[in-house]
Amino acid sequence: MPMLKVRGEDFHIRIDGDERAPVLLLSNSLGTNLSMWDPQIPEWSKHFRVVRYDSRGHGLSPAPDKPYSIAMLADDALAILDTLGIDKAHWCGLSKGGMVGQWLATHHGDRLGRVVLANTAARMGPPELWDGRIDTVRKHGMSVLVQPTLERWFTPEFRDSAKETVAKVSEMLATTPPLGYANCCGAIRDMDQRETIRAVRNPVLVVIGARDPATPPATGYEMADAIPGAQRIELAAAHLSNLEQPEAFGRAVTDFLKG
Repeated sequence: MPMLKVRGEDFHIRIDGDERAPVLLLSNSLGTNLSMWDPQIPEWSKHFRVVRYDSRGHGLSPAPDKPYSIAMLADDALAILDTLGIDKAHWCGLSKGGMVGQWLATHHGDRLGRVVLANTAARMGPPELWDGRIDTVRKHGMSVLVQPTLERWFTPEFRDSAKETVAKVSEMLATTPPLGYANCCGAIRDMDQRETIRAVRNPVLVVIGARDPATPPATGYEMADAIPGAQRIELAAAHLSNLEQPEAFGRAVTDFLKG
């Protein structure tokens, strides 16, 4: 099922695992697509029915040029669940996907089971940073952002030793629809969930990259402290910790989701 009609729009999705297993919904970061989860799928699909999708503005999913919000992106996820006839799912989102997960856990916690928020933040400023990035990508496209983004997302030693993985992520970035990326940047710029996440009652695991310059460890600790009962784990990685530490990330998430 590569494309799914959701409220009149075609979303790119993929489903792995036994249809009788608990559902795990995955949400990608800014500038990637559903293939960012490839290293974890063989193990996770043994335990879960894994549903992943290209977020609005990314991959093969719709990328209309209009203002986006985190609430809009969360509504997309709910609509995908509704279209598939899924009442409840565990959640794992990284960076932007974690921001969407926070919104869902705050406003629709009954639709989620356990929630993994990886390399993310409840607020990510300053607004001027996002305005500059939006202006750049609208004028020049994605190519100018690829190298500086890779430098934030991976440690230097990983970039040197895992060139195939880095090349795949570079391709994801380069092929992200520029207008979709820009409008997702606007959604992140306008987000502030620092107080609202205090209402979350789902079991939550916050995954932190010890060397993450995009969402630094202090940001993850603050978010974990704000969510009642949240667990946290720190991995030796920069921003895309599921790719830099695939085994440790996958094991931590599996253990948490299985309780």
